[in-house]
Amino acid sequence: MSQEIRNLEPQVLWNNFASLNAVPRPSKREGRVVAFIKDFGKKLGLEVFEDKVQNVIIRKPATTGMENRKPVVLQGHLDMVHQKNAETVFDFDTQGIEMYVDGDWVRAKGTTLGADNGLGVAAIMAVLESKDLAHPAIEALFTIDEETGMTGAMNLEEGLLQGQILLNLDTEEDDEIDIGCAGGVDVTAEAEYDEEETPEHSVGYSITVKGLKGGHSGIDIHKGLGNANKIMNRLLFDGFDSFGLQISEIKGGSLRNAIPRESVAKVIIASVYDEAFVFDMQQIVGEIKNELKTTEPDLEIVFEKLKNTPAKVMPPMAQYYFVRSMATAANGVHRMSADFDNLVETSNNIAKVDLGKGKLSVQCLTRSSVESAKFDLANELRSAFELMGCEVEVSGSYPGWTPNAQSEILDVLVPIYEKLNQEKPKVVACHAGLECGILGANYPDMDMISFGPTIHGAHSPDERASITSSRKFWKFLVEILANIPLK
Repeated sequence: MSQEIRNLEPQVLWNNFASLNAVPRPSKREGRVVAFIKDFGKKLGLEVFEDKVQNVIIRKPATTGMENRKPVVLQGHLDMVHQKNAETVFDFDTQGIEMYVDGDWVRAKGTTLGADNGLGVAAIMAVLESKDLAHPAIEALFTIDEETGMTGAMNLEEGLLQGQILLNLDTEEDDEIDIGCAGGVDVTAEAEYDEEETPEHSVGYSITVKGLKGGHSGIDIHKGLGNANKIMNRLLFDGFDSFGLQISEIKGGSLRNAIPRESVAKVIIASVYDEAFVFDMQQIVGEIKNELKTTEPDLEIVFEKLKNTPAKVMPPMAQYYFVRSMATAANGVHRMSADFDNLVETSNNIAKVDLGKGKLSVQCLTRSSVESAKFDLANELRSAFELMGCEVEVSGSYPGWTPNAQSEILDVLVPIYEKLNQEKPKVVACHAGLECGILGANYPDMDMISFGPTIHGAHSPDERASITSSRKFWKFLVEILANIPLK
């Protein structure tokens, strides 16, 4: 791990982040990082325990003179999104994240950085090991599997936590204080089809969509970014009628909460169109690039003839219904909030498409701050795919976090922020899925707030964390802990 990261200020934050990032921590496989964080707490002589789903709670007593303040839960999630560029050789299960400094930013070499939510976790670690910070009684809650199911938050038992205030350190703009967030639900469409033999006089091509920015399917969904799965579908839409194109396989996207950056299809076309295919397709490519020239300047769409023509393909009628269902399925912003300025209310991300060998799967993540709207959009998607014969599962629903503008801890944070930064913070709700809404189901009387350092490009290899913002965030957290209200 680069020593230059450990030398950044505040060192108490970046040193813990470097140690954390040396530990592989994929969602649903958090065993190593759970052991790491438990060992960290035990070496400090603090009370440490693990619950039935691997959430870790570490308790630290109040510092002298702070015993009469309300106890505080500091909360972050241990897992991170694993994304890498296609050309990057990296094993997330065995390697620590390779970081470097780029001006005011810390980045990773061709992978996600893990600042989401690693910087929040590192800040909690710094508070736990501190000897000179004033703070009330602390419960550090480290949850698991936030990124792919909210499993830790959803299974945290009632009565385990004693804190009265929860500070979630998982937002990504340092001038914002979050008091609400969207909920989400997974929509998965699956079907089987009988492959057919590739017709005689056919040639094979690969089509690759790459160079897209990707990003967080909640935080970045309003930015007009390209979705590789939708772009690929546009390329394939009229392919059979125009070129005798039949799909052999498609691999597009990876994680539900990441806007897909890449998609690769293998197709066949009638050999009579061999010379015209790529030339004629450039009109569609040009249209797509022109539409996305501002938001996706690095978009590439590459056609390459295959040495070996695929032996099996999707039948024309199955393909007809598939590409039309994909074209019908909603993607991106569905509705803006009527209650909050510039807040996305409801959206969908067509996150992953896997087709080939007689099977197809389309995975989506639907988000909304309105429960009924969330399921209404999920039913729209369900209808689009059921009409082509798919089995559609709607699962993994988690609630949003209803804003509380009368929050006592909000009244503490706003003047502290103003004093430190000579400006007012933005008090907002966000379109991401924070764990506060889920935790609030079992702890309805707990006063919750969320804030964090500036992180851009989360859930993509362009993820980067601001060094200047980390200092601002740490000072804010320290001042908050010293000013927690009386019991």
